[in-house]
Amino acid sequence: MIHFATPPDLSDIPARFPSPFDRAAVHPLARRAAMETMQLLQLPAMAPWRLDQAGNGKMFGVLIVRAPDGTLGYLRAFSGMVAGQWVIEGWAPPAYDVAARDAVWIPGEAELYGLGADDDARTARSRELLPAIQGTYHFINALGAVRTLRDLFAPKEPPGGAGDCAAPKLLAQAYAQGLQPLALAEFWWGAPPRTGDRRAGSFYPACQGKCPPILAHMLRGLPADPPPVFGAGAIAEREPAVVYEDAYLVIVDKPCGLLSVPGRSGLLRDSVSTRLRVLYPGATGQLVVHRLDLDTSGLLLAAKDTTTFSALQRLFSLREITKRYVAWLDGEIVGDEGVIDFPMRMDIDDRPRQIHDPVHGKAAVTRWRVLARDSGRTKVAFSPHTGRTHQLRVHASNPIGLDAPIVGDRLYGRVAPEYGERLLLHAESLSFTHPATGERLVVERPAPF
Repeated sequence: MIHFATPPDLSDIPARFPSPFDRAAVHPLARRAAMETMQLLQLPAMAPWRLDQAGNGKMFGVLIVRAPDGTLGYLRAFSGMVAGQWVIEGWAPPAYDVAARDAVWIPGEAELYGLGADDDARTARSRELLPAIQGTYHFINALGAVRTLRDLFAPKEPPGGAGDCAAPKLLAQAYAQGLQPLALAEFWWGAPPRTGDRRAGSFYPACQGKCPPILAHMLRGLPADPPPVFGAGAIAEREPAVVYEDAYLVIVDKPCGLLSVPGRSGLLRDSVSTRLRVLYPGATGQLVVHRLDLDTSGLLLAAKDTTTFSALQRLFSLREITKRYVAWLDGEIVGDEGVIDFPMRMDIDDRPRQIHDPVHGKAAVTRWRVLARDSGRTKVAFSPHTGRTHQLRVHASNPIGLDAPIVGDRLYGRVAPEYGERLLLHAESLSFTHPATGERLVVERPAPF
């Protein structure tokens, strides 16, 4: 256990373990431990880790713990390996049984090496070894119950790297040392990954692809907060406000926090679509023609009949509907206008985040223009030429884009409590040729920020 440079006040102890999946729930003690760790990572002694070199950045974590005598301190860990090493003194060890893993991996690695350049044989043998390696991971919780990695993901196969994140390492080490876990924080340090979706010094929630079943088990027995459910907040009944309406279509101003359509799981039914269905019971078809992110506010287009719906979708596919967004970015932008063009795809290990992928990504193009600059932030107008999920958010935050996340972006930037933790991104304008009347329709709704 690492002691704080200045012992914390016992009144600072959290009553419940904050959810590791809630980025806005970084406890002050966890933040303090993270800052001390960031200072450590900047010392000359850490230079051999070469974290500032491309591809070498790493996710780190800290866990606030209480010893049996009541002393407070923290543990620290890194995800995966650092500088080719799993075990480094002063850092939480991996969550697997080292001796058991070595018994599988050392001869297995020699066998794979002996297969030479036969890639097919090496791949097949690696797949055979994987279950045995995964069998060396055992996770205990506060109740003393132990479950294996494969059991936690059954009937599915565990994703690659499951169990090697900082969070499960930290909890495993705490239980092994008889320490009570109190709060957790994970942050990125070093060069951004090649996908460009992490920023040094920023806090991130536990990943959605590898960690949920592991952490749900390991936190059992602790007074812990549940993971946040985004989209379940109360939205006024009068929302969304109708901005334009005729016999064929309706345009509404979607508030931040309201889904465009119901969630896939079926747990979240409240949405623009379901509310419009009540408002227009005689409407046919799917109503909502396109979508805005849960966190984005602004103009959303819906059709009252299937013919209009199909016609509007065709206009979108032909890129004959012009959309303009306004956003405040957390940073000063170089230049006054330009075009961002790089492909994107879903991060399958951390949905719903999107990442840059030049090989498997789909084209994503955005034109931008600076509107104002103020106190280290930049107001921009975005005109997307494509409609990828989170396109504007990724194009703003990625280093090969504008390298300045949108203010309040809980996925790609940082929350902004001064704005009620909302995303400062708003769809302010829609323009297109009306499919029924042939008239040019331009609808605008200024941003509320």
